[in-house]
Amino acid sequence: MNISKFLKTAAFAAVVATAGAANAQDLQFFTIGTGGTAATYYPVGGVIANAISNPPGSRPCEEGGSCGVPGLIASAVSSRGSVDNLNAISSGLRNSGFAQSDVAYWAFTGTGTMAGQPPAEKLRAIAALFPEHIHLVALADSGIDSVADLKGKRVSLDEPGSGTYVDANLILESAGLGVDDISAEALKPDAAGDALRNGQIDAFFFVGGYPTGAIVELASAVKIKLVPIKGEGADALIGKYGFFSSSDIPEGAYEGVPATTTVAVGAQWITSADESEDLIYGITKALWNGNTRKLLDTGHAKGKAITTETALNGIGIPLHPGAEKFYREAGLLK
Repeated sequence: MNISKFLKTAAFAAVVATAGAANAQDLQFFTIGTGGTAATYYPVGGVIANAISNPPGSRPCEEGGSCGVPGLIASAVSSRGSVDNLNAISSGLRNSGFAQSDVAYWAFTGTGTMAGQPPAEKLRAIAALFPEHIHLVALADSGIDSVADLKGKRVSLDEPGSGTYVDANLILESAGLGVDDISAEALKPDAAGDALRNGQIDAFFFVGGYPTGAIVELASAVKIKLVPIKGEGADALIGKYGFFSSSDIPEGAYEGVPATTTVAVGAQWITSADESEDLIYGITKALWNGNTRKLLDTGHAKGKAITTETALNGIGIPLHPGAEKFYREAGLLK
């Protein structure tokens, strides 16, 4: 018999037995929609899912064990990104998910890029997480030095349903370009990195916290550049949409790539108004527990940017009542 398989089976049986010893009503499952496995949302979602979980049989928080919600088993689910996550929350397919601040506001209000669609009025915020930078990646010797240089090039905009796809279109528009001016592809960042390396595309967009795994891997294999997103077009974009800001991706974020000015938005954790106040209160409290701080600081490079000081920054939709209750108790809301 395969020993590894046996041990996994035995471990699973032990968990089931422990869970079975508890009242079945004490168990709750909670999903967090993230993004592609090679992007930033997915690993950060895994860290947060671990922090808020507290399955039956866990060691008590005060003894160095789980400080999550008693009986909660949370899981990070790979997805196509912001738009996909918000749609899944609205339909009840997922309990929560990560989304860009701009996409969340447009979905909630039925405006901007979501104009003409019914407002997703049940969307509620748990917390602002970290800034996400718009990466425009090309090979170092590509001759692509600005967004305008993308005209006539093969460019991946990421998959429809992702926040990257939404923002890539806005960035093109800010430079006087449209999808018809390029040869558009719809690749996730890991597949886009492979395609760029193999000469199948000339550039790709990605919106996420730096450093993101797919681009780190790409930069270690070939010489790349981050194309600046700045100037009149970027300034007009920032002026039109308050969610965007000018920000640098620093030198050292990716091997051999100097500091690059680009545009950033905020990543937020979103849920539904249908989720119970007590549950979201407990989840928010667990997110900001001191033990969670240790997990965030060591679990992913972007985790250090997730702080109570910025927990309410840039939130353009209502807070969930459970989250609001926590922030008021913590003195972060008056």
